[in-house]
Amino acid sequence: MDEVATKIVDILKKNMKDPPESVGLDTPLSDLDIESLDLAVIVFDIEDTFGIEIPYNANEEVEDFATVGSVVDKVKAIMAESGTSGAAA
Repeated sequence: MDEVATKIVDILKKNMKDPPESVGLDTPLSDLDIESLDLAVIVFDIEDTFGIEIPYNANEEVEDFATVGSVVDKVKAIMAESGTSGAAA
C-alpha cells in the first residue's frame, strides 16, 4: 500500500470500535461495521489529513465508498483535481 492508502486505513481503524487486524484495499466498508456517524467523522478526518474536500452524498456516491480501495481512489482523484499533495498530514 502507498502512503495515501496507509493513512486512510489508519483513519478507518482509529474510528472503528473493534478494528480488524488486517484491512486491505479490497476490504468492503460494509464489512468494517462502521456506523453512519462514524463514517462522517472518518470523512472529516480524511479531509483534514489530506487538505481536501470530499463531496459526499450517500445516495449518489455509494460506489465511491464501497471498498477501502475505492475510498483511496476517490481521495487520490480529488487530490489530483485540486493539485493537493496531501502534505497537510
